[in-house]
Amino acid sequence: PIEPPSPQEHGLDFQRLLDASAYKEMFRQDMIRWGEEKRHTDPGFFCRAAVEGALQPVWVVSDTRRLSDVEWFRDAYGDVVQTVRVVASEETRKRRNWVFVTGVDDAESECGLDQGVAFDWVITNDGDKEALDEQLEMLVQSLHRNL
Repeated sequence: PIEPPSPQEHGLDFQRLLDASAYKEMFRQDMIRWGEEKRHTDPGFFCRAAVEGALQPVWVVSDTRRLSDVEWFRDAYGDVVQTVRVVASEETRKRRNWVFVTGVDDAESECGLDQGVAFDWVITNDGDKEALDEQLEMLVQSLHRNL
């Protein structure tokens, strides 16, 4: 299989690619393009990589971005899959320094799950820590009941 070029090969700072900085934005379209090419060739590539070697009874697979990802997990693991969507208002996102970029923020990698998925859980993260903690506690309790 084709592996992604390592950040070191291109002289990139891996830690800075993980944050929400302008540094990451300079390379985001190239990262998206590479990921799209991999998904086109093998739709389950990233999903299999996410679960490889996982032995825990509960896994949190964060940041799935496409309907094909959700479908892969549901096909592979059936009814035990719980989908969680975390939402924040556009106002909150802007306060967190998000700026809409045409061609990036309207691409499938960013909005591919905006339609077509009935999420089991929708968590609102608009900056109210108590409200967020309550929602997460309900999710955790549900997971414990289903173990």
